[in-house]
Amino acid sequence: MTTLEIKDLHAEITTPEGESKQILNGVNLTVKSGETHAIMGPNGSGKSTLSYVIAGHPKYTVTQGTITLDGEDVLAMSVDERARAGLFLAMQYPVEVPGVSMSNFLRTAATAVRGEAPKLRTWVKEVKESMKELDIDSAFADRSVNEGFSGGEKKRHEVLQLGLLAPKIAILDETDSGLDVDALRIVSDGVNRYKERTDGGVLLITHYTRILRYIKPDFVHVFVNGKIVAEGGSELADELDANGYERFTSATTGA
Repeated sequence: MTTLEIKDLHAEITTPEGESKQILNGVNLTVKSGETHAIMGPNGSGKSTLSYVIAGHPKYTVTQGTITLDGEDVLAMSVDERARAGLFLAMQYPVEVPGVSMSNFLRTAATAVRGEAPKLRTWVKEVKESMKELDIDSAFADRSVNEGFSGGEKKRHEVLQLGLLAPKIAILDETDSGLDVDALRIVSDGVNRYKERTDGGVLLITHYTRILRYIKPDFVHVFVNGKIVAEGGSELADELDANGYERFTSATTGA
């Protein structure tokens, strides 16, 4: 059983004007193997910041609190150490890496995470099968990472990495953004396969409930002003879909 535990997490960013801006304001959250947690909240509430802080993005500074993975101090780890420990972040805006082919990128990443290079013949078969499951053209293996990819193709590539790297905990930052109905279903199926095959934990960050029709959450957390202000089951997502966040934003602003 793997456990990602976040306690009283505060984090800030330095603005272009050189000022410190607090974004996370006391986040408490525990994600265990086999669980799917959905974090929902309005724009600018700090949801993506939470994902970046867990992954170790250098532009954010943790000012208070802890993050542990199976009792180990995540904040003391470098970005690559966090990945090897079993954390994975599917980014909202995947970056392009010109000159690095998808096939080389994936095998290098798998080697780093697994501790040894996968046998080439087995690896090629594994990648081909995973690409087929996600309806990714095999020709993409020779293309530079995300270069010239559509939004949906980039998201499928993120889920391809998820399946091949098989982390303990997957953090999906608005993986549903920019996807049409067919791509949403394919990407969701990929996430569900990952969970079934690895019993991994999923932290799914989203604005909308449409992806939750395909990826069923065990827990739903409402994120406002840098912290979790309400928690519940899937019925809470239905309430948010029907009524929005006004009840929660009004309560936190004192309106």
